[in-house]
Amino acid sequence: MLNLALTLAFGLVAAAVGLSLYRLLRGPSAPDRILALDTLYINTIALLVLLGIQLASPLYFEAALLIALMGFVGTVALSKYLLRGDIIE
Repeated sequence: MLNLALTLAFGLVAAAVGLSLYRLLRGPSAPDRILALDTLYINTIALLVLLGIQLASPLYFEAALLIALMGFVGTVALSKYLLRGDIIE
């Protein structure tokens, strides 16, 4: 039962990654692209967590935590650049 649920989850999250990538490439404006990038890294975290569950390895959870940290910093920096035109004041 767990294997079926993991397979279904992998498929749905992979579809979400594809849709986020489409919005990132075709977004009509910069805020849409920033939001798509934010969603893309969250979906990547979900894929890593699912892989960690499937392989029973804590290494993937640590990688997901690092990606979450870097993604948050990147989103904040891009949003600040979009609002003010510079990152560091």
